[in-house]
Amino acid sequence: MSSLAQPLAESLVQSVDWLAIAPPTIAAVVALAVLVADLFLAESRKAVLGWASVAGLAASALMLLPLLDGDRSTFCLTGAPDVCSYTADRFTLVIQFLALGGALVAALLSVTALKDANKGLPEGEFWFLLLSSAAGAALLPASRDLATLIVALEVASLPAFALVGLRQGDRKSSEAALKFFLSSVTATAVSLMGISFVYASTGTLYLTQIADRIQDVDGQLHTLAQTGVVLTLVGFAFKTAAVPFHFWVPDTYVGAPLPVAAYLSVVGKAVGFSGLILVTVIALPSYADVWGPALAALAALTMTVGNVGALRQQATRAYSAVRLLAWSSVGQAGYLLVPIAAAAYSDDAEKAVGSTVAYALMYAAVNLGAFAVAALVGRTRTLNRITDYRGLYAKNPLSALLLAFFLLCLAGLPPGIIGLFAKVTVFSAAVDAGLGWLAVIMAINVVIALFYYLQWTTLLFRAPEGEPVEHRVPAPVTAAITVTAVLGIALSGAPQLVLRFADTGLF
Repeated sequence: MSSLAQPLAESLVQSVDWLAIAPPTIAAVVALAVLVADLFLAESRKAVLGWASVAGLAASALMLLPLLDGDRSTFCLTGAPDVCSYTADRFTLVIQFLALGGALVAALLSVTALKDANKGLPEGEFWFLLLSSAAGAALLPASRDLATLIVALEVASLPAFALVGLRQGDRKSSEAALKFFLSSVTATAVSLMGISFVYASTGTLYLTQIADRIQDVDGQLHTLAQTGVVLTLVGFAFKTAAVPFHFWVPDTYVGAPLPVAAYLSVVGKAVGFSGLILVTVIALPSYADVWGPALAALAALTMTVGNVGALRQQATRAYSAVRLLAWSSVGQAGYLLVPIAAAAYSDDAEKAVGSTVAYALMYAAVNLGAFAVAALVGRTRTLNRITDYRGLYAKNPLSALLLAFFLLCLAGLPPGIIGLFAKVTVFSAAVDAGLGWLAVIMAINVVIALFYYLQWTTLLFRAPEGEPVEHRVPAPVTAAITVTAVLGIALSGAPQLVLRFADTGLF
């Protein structure tokens, strides 16, 4: 009995590569440290928590540098060292950079937002939730089994619900949090049901083993496996805000503090899309005939509904600037889905997935920049209407020029070369995969998006109505705008860098 127990115990012992798991671990440890420190700090010194959180996120991002040397895996099966739960490969590092960088910019914006809220937002809880969500977002792209994937997804999502509804006594914030919570919980329930069916069919949770075993599922379990694949895809479609699972986005962005909306628009999408890529391309390549057409249809529907929704925004309506960015983010989600769908039809799936990662990097930099300028204007114009941006160039020319640059990047027009380059990359992925109809729909949507992006851009340089309002730029907001501007301008000068970073190394 003891001789049998000893080998079994040894087989369960796994070595841990602490360097590989350092990025999400540092974010999680700093989150706990901030929460504990909040109990002992006087109200006058709470601002220290914000700067400690910024430093923690910066340290997490810097820990990606030692991992560039080569792929590292940990939490592997002792009998099969190539089957692991956590892998820090090229794909993982690029998405972790996006997630932690996006969280860092959101944290810089939050330092000023918390100060302006005048104790309307509890600082200790806010920073704990933001760091916890960032830790989950950094863990997800490294996940190589379905259990770790779902845990990471929920660690990223659950604190985000609380962040949206954290503003005390604000009905709009509470309603937004409730919508976000209900939609996300539904998505999780559907995903878990799908994953349980996949596990029942294959007997494993590891993505690479699922890919091997699901091709030879017993005939009696074939329907169960197909149902599991469909339900898993539906669950992740919720997370990516794909139409028709997008209904929570506009109200959530308006009800959340603006830095949280910026965080959700970039990091939330990175989480959803990296999970979708891992499930489809790594675990279910043999079901490409199921998820390929489904994602192509979702991409067409999502980009169309998102852009039409943004086009219909009235410039004088309260929070119309934030709503336009929200609907725009839905449209951008459609573009991000195109290369994933193309991977089902392409001979080079890695190149197709790389197009999504490249587009996500461009979108993250310029969308965070647009939100940073919106946060600046929102300090004096609390309703944040599009008309509030009229004449911004007269009082704050640099902010106006940078917002114009960010909007032109999102539209795909010069001088936003990186936006044009990313769109051409996605367009090429669709054409190369034989999805000409999807490329045509994308081209039509790009034209629709040009109208509302250019309409907002021209407003920045018109003569202001009345006396122009001066926008004082606090240091943290200046840092956030500067970081995004430098990244956007650098990538526009050397757009080939994006594809180099987007060489996923998934296969």
